Amino acid sequence: MAKSSAASAASDTKTPALGVHSEVGQLRKVMVCAPGRAHQRLTPSNCDELLFDDVLWVENAKRDHFDFVTKMRDRGVEVLEMHNLLAETVAVPEGKKWILDNQVVPNQVGLGFIDELRSYLEGLSNRELAETLIGGLSTHDFPEAHGGEALKVAKEAAGGTEYLLPPLPNTLYTRDTTCWIYGGVTLNPLYWPARHEETILTTSIYKFHPDFAGKVNVWWGDPTQDHGLATLEGGDVMPIGKGVVLIGMSERTSRQAISQLAATLFKKGAAKRVIVAAMPKIRAAMHLDTVFTFADRDCVLLAPDFMNKTSTFSYYPSEHASGVELRNEKKPFVDVVTEALGLKKMRVVEAGGSDYQRERTQWDSGANLVCASPGVVYAYDRNTYTNTLLRK
Repeated sequence: MAKSSAASAASDTKTPALGVHSEVGQLRKVMVCAPGRAHQRLTPSNCDELLFDDVLWVENAKRDHFDFVTKMRDRGVEVLEMHNLLAETVAVPEGKKWILDNQVVPNQVGLGFIDELRSYLEGLSNRELAETLIGGLSTHDFPEAHGGEALKVAKEAAGGTEYLLPPLPNTLYTRDTTCWIYGGVTLNPLYWPARHEETILTTSIYKFHPDFAGKVNVWWGDPTQDHGLATLEGGDVMPIGKGVVLIGMSERTSRQAISQLAATLFKKGAAKRVIVAAMPKIRAAMHLDTVFTFADRDCVLLAPDFMNKTSTFSYYPSEHASGVELRNEKKPFVDVVTEALGLKKMRVVEAGGSDYQRERTQWDSGANLVCASPGVVYAYDRNTYTNTLLRK
């Protein structure tokens, strides 16, 4: 459950209305995205391309998601659902136009479909348009009356299953597309092509939704631009307080993006130090928050097999042209973080147990938590050994 949320308002003291100022402060507002049409389109033949290890039992995923959301609401957390936010965003004419201008483009749908597809989408209700933008639109879904000869050719070539708008099942992981870092946000260029459209949708919400328009500080990123090798995903980014930001240099977050983000945060006075964990670039440790998360102000949960192989360095503000100074850290990552927070000692819980347990636990995201408040976390229930350690 833990990875199906993106914290968008957590803090220790009185802070600006929108922002994340701690990994363990009181969670006040969160954006989630419920399982739905996009997940019903996962098949054994396309799940790898869409970055899933297997097809989901969608009905059960919906039950788990509802349970997770209910537990957060019971603790007073305001839960915002992405489908609803997107429907309210496309109700704003400028918002709908911006999305379609960036989604219905030749490189995505082909020249033969531009006018026809746009006309069809503009005719949908706001709710159905939001469902389609997340759930996808195949040539089979597209009405014959709108498609003409181009639709017939596409159906014959792809067997009726080519996507004019791809399904976005990874919207489930709302933390990745943007990073709330203290009083502002990044709009992230994600690593895999299967996820690029997600940032466009989240950006549209922050640009045009009545609850966010004109209230969001954007630190870095623009989904309408090509960022090249500069990729960034929110699961690698943790604002931990005292002006410090932790970032995992991982399979999906690159050195190029980290250095640019650090320079921007320093220039705008948003951070004083960026601590980087240089991680193994492998699927089992795709993000920092899959191998290291906070359980309390002075307690972390980590995957030892990966964190013991992590090297650490820090970016500081500099008067050099680059705007950053890079320093290698000689101490282990946890020790560096402990000192940066001004703590005498960090309590460390190691996920797993035996060699076999650790590998299984890591595959099941056993080191991944979401804090509702200091010492109160959401975790995957199947990692019973690790969860028992946390309770102790």
